[in-house]
Amino acid sequence: MRNSMRGNKGKDTKPELIVRRKLREAGLDGYRLQWKAPGRPDVAWPGKRVCIMINGCFWHRCPHCNPSMPKSNQEYWVPKFKRNVERDARNLEALRAEGWRVHVIWECELKKDAADRMFAELIPQLKEELGK
Repeated sequence: MRNSMRGNKGKDTKPELIVRRKLREAGLDGYRLQWKAPGRPDVAWPGKRVCIMINGCFWHRCPHCNPSMPKSNQEYWVPKFKRNVERDARNLEALRAEGWRVHVIWECELKKDAADRMFAELIPQLKEELGK
């Protein structure tokens, strides 16, 4: 288990690269990566206090696709996932308390059909928030 967890990247994941490519294509550049704010947002425009958190469905327990639970070692996984979800909630609350507008993108929302719909909503909203 330790080796498989060690293989999980902390940044430049496939979902992050997809989002960043779409942002650049939409002319929404000038962002910072892993910004020093609560939860270290994956993409942030600090001057505008706008950020995007890109969550993997398995690790962050996606409410949309309900990822499976590992069958073995439940005494480890159940509290682990509970802590992850609680930490994410605290980070979102802290960001919003500091005046950030936070967008959360789930890995499953980046699948072909869902991605087109999600970006069709997100991009105009970001352009408005960023004044672009």
